[in-house]
Amino acid sequence: QVQLLESGGGLVQAGGSLRLSCAASSSTVSGYVMGWFRQPPGKAREFVAAIAWRGEPTYYGSPVKGRFTISRDGAKNTVYLQMDDLKPEDTGVYYCVVELAERVWGQGTQVTVSS
Repeated sequence: QVQLLESGGGLVQAGGSLRLSCAASSSTVSGYVMGWFRQPPGKAREFVAAIAWRGEPTYYGSPVKGRFTISRDGAKNTVYLQMDDLKPEDTGVYYCVVELAERVWGQGTQVTVSS
């Protein structure tokens, strides 16, 4: 089975930026939609962004539109999430996902935004 490994999370002040990476263990993900969800403390998991393998179209959840950008490097089997103008409400565990026959999830990376 393919495995997804997220990295790039950390602690940042409001207004700062982070870049998350999601590296797949194999090219099995080639041709499939990949994306990001997040789970704030004490809340349900919510959609953040998704990208078709060709790079378009892209999709964003309403809270992050205009601030986050999803991209991918097919040669590296890697998807990125550039997060700008971070807000405290962006705090949570960010999970990478690939839409195969079923959704395959990474273990998540913690993002904490201080006010």
